[in-house]
Amino acid sequence: MESIPLLSPYETERFRFSHRTVLAPLTRARSYGNLPQSHAILYYSQRATEGGLLIAEATGVSSDAQGISLIPHTPGIWTKEQVEAWKPVVDAVHAKGGIFFCQIWHVGRASDMEKEPISSTDKPVEKNEDDHMDFPIPRRLTVEEIPNVINHFRIAARNSVDAGFDGVEIHGAHGFLLEQFMKDSVNDRTDKYGGSIQNRCRFALEVVGAVVAEIGSDRVGIRLSPYANYLGCHDSDPERLGVYMAQELNRYNIMYCSAVEPEMVMVDGKMKIPHRLHEMRKAFNGTFMVGGGYDREEGNRVVADGYADMVVYGRLFLANPDLPRRFHLNAPLNKYDRSTFYTDDPVVGYTDYPFLENCEPLNSQDGEGSTKTMKN
Repeated sequence: MESIPLLSPYETERFRFSHRTVLAPLTRARSYGNLPQSHAILYYSQRATEGGLLIAEATGVSSDAQGISLIPHTPGIWTKEQVEAWKPVVDAVHAKGGIFFCQIWHVGRASDMEKEPISSTDKPVEKNEDDHMDFPIPRRLTVEEIPNVINHFRIAARNSVDAGFDGVEIHGAHGFLLEQFMKDSVNDRTDKYGGSIQNRCRFALEVVGAVVAEIGSDRVGIRLSPYANYLGCHDSDPERLGVYMAQELNRYNIMYCSAVEPEMVMVDGKMKIPHRLHEMRKAFNGTFMVGGGYDREEGNRVVADGYADMVVYGRLFLANPDLPRRFHLNAPLNKYDRSTFYTDDPVVGYTDYPFLENCEPLNSQDGEGSTKTMKN
């Protein structure tokens, strides 16, 4: 049998993972009234495996943390009612032996649900030709207000553990509040939270410190996207930003850093992952995860090469609830339907992707480890 690095075990101080294929946090827009629903029980349990890591969709830390009206129905974890709503979802994942983290976020200025969303700046998200949104002018947080926002993350982390989650992932990526402070295209402050890279990263690191103090470092991860340009957030020196954050995170001894690859590039007529996260990987002492365009082959390669410890899959895991099994068998993958990513249907594009059934190995001339799908 072929060696499959993605399916090899991996251990941290607290957890033993049976494989390295991680469900990415994916906004699914089906938590009506900011409450996880019964269909979320099925969705997450479908993707749970013994010793496999799942990261729940971005979950608001406060009533003003929610995103845009085009993608409503995102969950929260700032009220006791929300904590209770998450409990059966978490229980269903644990019943299958899965390890479950909650991604906690605040969208900041990337919201049209608040009249004056908070941010590092009073500059709104710039509208581009592909964007149908008109974002409001944000309100620049004062230095005195920042501890209160940090406290919301702390409470959300505590609530997540109370709901049964094994840990939390702090969302510091994709143009949301923490990244609005970190990146110099947005942060135009002149106080201790602006200017130098140390000042710009101060807020995110204070959030990490508060969360670690509340629930313990071995339950905490963070997602970063230094190379990305989402919602007008980009940085003039993304490698420096990524390495600086990785180095500073070591002071908190958090469990993992999950980094988003830059956009894929064309090489010899094929789209390739640029693999520009080497320096971040070398700088960070904990578990290093990567995501963004990975398939089975690329995932196996980066784990085998030591570029990453675990690989985060979004669209492929969404469309293939049994993705680790398909990777084991090198089986065909379901195609994802992008038009159903953010609809509010509790079934279509959510829990109706088929599982692989009744597979038999192909003959050796067809390729080792591949399968025929007899019924799907």
